Amino acid sequence: MARFHAPDRLPAWRKLALSTWSAPSSPAAYGVLDLDCEAVLGWVERARAASGEKITLTHVVGRAIALAIASAPETNGFASMGRLRLRETVDVFFQVAFFDAEEKAAGAGEGRTRKDANLAGAKVARADAKGVAEIARELRERAEAIRTGGADPTVRAGKRMGGVPSLLRGAVARLGAFLSFDLGMNLGALGIPFDPFGSCMVTNVGTFGIEMAWAPLIPYARTPLCLTVGAVRPAPTVAGDAVVVRRRVKIGVAFDHRVMDGYHAGVMSRRFQAIFDDPDAALGDPAQWTSPTSSANAPQSTSSGDAPP
Repeated sequence: MARFHAPDRLPAWRKLALSTWSAPSSPAAYGVLDLDCEAVLGWVERARAASGEKITLTHVVGRAIALAIASAPETNGFASMGRLRLRETVDVFFQVAFFDAEEKAAGAGEGRTRKDANLAGAKVARADAKGVAEIARELRERAEAIRTGGADPTVRAGKRMGGVPSLLRGAVARLGAFLSFDLGMNLGALGIPFDPFGSCMVTNVGTFGIEMAWAPLIPYARTPLCLTVGAVRPAPTVAGDAVVVRRRVKIGVAFDHRVMDGYHAGVMSRRFQAIFDDPDAALGDPAQWTSPTSSANAPQSTSSGDAPP
């Protein structure tokens, strides 16, 4: 029988390290998508002109991950008491920076900067069945409601949690997640939205000038995937037999290893690559759009026109 033994000598730092940290308990795994975005940024400009919406790369990323999840539906779930439970729809949560109504009432105005902003978010339900322009419109309307003090359920729930005593806040959040996800209870009557963060969270760190970052998986969100969109920057790129300077973006990926693994990451990365290489084939040619925000503008996740995984 194999036996374990202690090493003969250990450096002082190794001894200290062994006593400093507990055993790893996080299921998070991390990766990076480093993508040439020249083609997709050109598509964004044409889509803006065709739709009248301020479409951004973040909207494209949200649509792309929704299609990727739809192509691997076994990843659209969460861990619950040692079991995997699957969601029925692909919903993508986008972070939104905003100034709340109290700030405006207090006279905060022209001098505000990004550091003064609060972070909230908006979940786009069935994002795999919506075109990029439709996603952009829905997010714009939700962001406007949040910034003007509208009755957004996510903001209301966040403010309620902010009022809970600090020593109890974490326990209350975990209890809410247990009741909602593990026991399947609808806590809407208590002001807690049902599954508020959905299948994936997307946040744009590039707006703060950050080129690369990873975001943590939030335990009580039960969202197994989080993407961070970095700042677009010029970088050397191999094109055929030449090295050229093209615009590129890094997307940080954090995923729950209990729900998905390297195979699924590979499927999703190929889907992203296909969309960024040929956005017209995957997202629809904006010149052919019949209406600015119709979901018919883009191929659906089950259509023959969708990019292959």
